[in-house]
Amino acid sequence: MAARQLPLPLLPRAEIEIDPIPDSSNAVARTWLGDPGSWPSGRLALHGPEGSGKSAFLAQAARRLGLRRLSGPSLRGVPDGAPTALDDADCAAEEPALFHLINACAAGGHLLLMAGREPPARWKVALPDLASRLRATAAAPLGQPTDALLRALLARHFERRQLRVEPAIQDWLLARLPREAAVLAEAAARLDRAALAHGGAVTRALARLALAGLIDGSGDGLPEEIGWDDAFGDDCVVTLVSPSASMGRLL
Repeated sequence: MAARQLPLPLLPRAEIEIDPIPDSSNAVARTWLGDPGSWPSGRLALHGPEGSGKSAFLAQAARRLGLRRLSGPSLRGVPDGAPTALDDADCAAEEPALFHLINACAAGGHLLLMAGREPPARWKVALPDLASRLRATAAAPLGQPTDALLRALLARHFERRQLRVEPAIQDWLLARLPREAAVLAEAAARLDRAALAHGGAVTRALARLALAGLIDGSGDGLPEEIGWDDAFGDDCVVTLVSPSASMGRLL
């Protein structure tokens, strides 16, 4: 029996911090992000449905503009004023903390980039003064990704993992997976681990089992107690760009 490689369930940082891909669905947001001097009071909120790329655009802008990164669910107390990118801003742990952050950034002339599902004027907040600040915040929408964007994103995930997947298999995946960027990233990770564990190519049979939970919505993959040999037999050969590709990503 051929020697196996142990699957290492770690996402490369490049996978987590993957830059967004330009698309008609994010054109308005890209225009706003490209001209931070045009943000009223130096404040902008990205908004769109899950999987539209809000977090990716926020992270990219934070790197480019030198913004510290904070998370709404962790936002508490009285934050100090500094150039800030606040993800999940519509889920702030404490409304007064968000209010203070907005005021502190405005007083110091610091940029404040936020992200949430709805436009900031629609965020459900109880503090009248905070609601007023949010209504005065410029909003940049991101729409549902187009087919072309999803195709390019899936191909990029495979390329970064140095995992070769035939175009026909990619088409099969795109027709069945939810249209969300996070799901595509998870699908690439699962297929990478499955190919390494079995030492086989990415086939429809492997994808159907490894991604069953993503395709049917349950979130589960191939049960751990089922062996890869039992699932796929011995008719596959691993297809990686180089033998050390997966280990190289972890260094």
